[in-house]
Amino acid sequence: MTAPLLETRSVCKRLGGLIVSENISIDVMPGELHAIIGPNGAGKTTLLNQIGGQLIPNAGTIVFDGIDVTALPAQERARLGIGRTFQVPKIFPSFAAVDNPAIGVLGRKPHSSGFWTHLRELSDIGPEANAALAAVGLNERALARTELLSHGDRRLLEIATALAGKPRLLLLDEPMAGLGRDESLGMSTLLNSLRGSAAIVMVEHDMDAVFSLADTVTVLAHGKVIASGRPEEIRSNPQVRSSYLGNNDDA
Repeated sequence: MTAPLLETRSVCKRLGGLIVSENISIDVMPGELHAIIGPNGAGKTTLLNQIGGQLIPNAGTIVFDGIDVTALPAQERARLGIGRTFQVPKIFPSFAAVDNPAIGVLGRKPHSSGFWTHLRELSDIGPEANAALAAVGLNERALARTELLSHGDRRLLEIATALAGKPRLLLLDEPMAGLGRDESLGMSTLLNSLRGSAAIVMVEHDMDAVFSLADTVTVLAHGKVIASGRPEEIRSNPQVRSSYLGNNDDA
């Protein structure tokens, strides 16, 4: 039987006096796309932050590929193979687009060069950075200044930067946010193309994308898991429908 790539066990997190994660246990299998959904304030991003190492749980454990990473900082988890994107893309706006995935490559295999703004010119980094751009369809924008890219292209660029680190687990925080219909369809196509090359944990409010892409859906409310299962199970779950999806037959 295949073991989970990621396991969270009874993860708890308090921010001040507020419990934002309460006994959250999920499994993510290798190659799986696992969606995390729920209303605003449910604790979805907080959970991603704990998996990615931006926050450390107050209790519980997080195991990645058999290694307890609960107390490891984000950079150590990245080296183990956990990549991350954010609600607001974290990229370097004043540099060329290709310099962003070049930095992702550098994080995986540090280079002696201190001239990091020209990493793309290094023979062992440039090709991988360009390949990451090509994977998200931005190869023709490689030398464009990042700050001049559209919002949708910036989202793609952040994914390219994460992919440059060769992650085995990719954490995506609302990749569809702010995208138009055509851009959302393009993002769905991209995520579908990544299926199997890395496991994906995706926080998302676009239910069309969630139910068309996800292998497993976990629903959070008030920091707790209220349901987890196959998309068709979640869609028909009475508690989920009443608390989040609504009772519309098209939900």
